[in-house]
Amino acid sequence: MASNKARAYFALSGYHFNPDNITQLLGIEPTTVDASGARSGLDKPVISSWELSTETMTDDVDVYELTNELIKQIEPAREKILEVIKSHNLSPRIGVVMVLSVDKNETAPDVGFGARTIRFLADIGAFINVDYQLSERL
Repeated sequence: MASNKARAYFALSGYHFNPDNITQLLGIEPTTVDASGARSGLDKPVISSWELSTETMTDDVDVYELTNELIKQIEPAREKILEVIKSHNLSPRIGVVMVLSVDKNETAPDVGFGARTIRFLADIGAFINVDYQLSERL
């Protein structure tokens, strides 16, 4: 059976912005971008996003470790992040995507956020999203 898997990501989302501009302003290369909103008209707004993700961790999933690793990467750019959030009207968030094993012998991962992560997220006005699914349906 499949093992537990998880990754953490930091995302900036909003309408009518080009993620490439965010990359230039922050000086951080994202893992993925969606520039759909940069090409949409004002009559039908579409969301763009800029995302920095950790690698997917398997087996001994540790959400504390994943999010701490991510915060260490973006924390030096705190002031720049605050500037782009304000100037581009963006919504910041940290997310965790987990695929949980249905194997009864597999341990359930701890899901939580350390003080450093919570402090950083509060400073920039971010929210947290935890998305999970089971590895297979019975």
